[in-house]
Amino acid sequence: MDNIQAKRYLLNKTETIEYTPFGPDVSVFKVKHKMYATLSLGKGNEKGTNGKMAGHYCINLKCDPEEAVMLRDVFAAVIPGYHMNKTQWNTVILDGSIPQGEVERMIDNSYMLVVSKMPKQDQQSLLMPL
Repeated sequence: MDNIQAKRYLLNKTETIEYTPFGPDVSVFKVKHKMYATLSLGKGNEKGTNGKMAGHYCINLKCDPEEAVMLRDVFAAVIPGYHMNKTQWNTVILDGSIPQGEVERMIDNSYMLVVSKMPKQDQQSLLMPL
């Protein structure tokens, strides 16, 4: 999955809006004003990443803490969330090593984790189209 496919997939989620509060280099994706993903190009100088992100687009995604650790063990391109709570967020490096369906599943899970914490009325309005 490349950055264009990822962005398209993120924006196709119900009521998702893209913001750029950190400047044009970091897209933030929110549902009902709650962030569930970011997308940015790695520069290679990100502290603690050993240059893994250099030249690759990366997505920060919310994740169940136990699953977050398992995904990091399975995929070298999944690391603790860069600039995020490392217990509840993963950074997924879009280097082509993770199957597109798996990246989509991670995006879906992030979206659903955020939606599940919303009031029931908001949840119902978001999940009706699904």
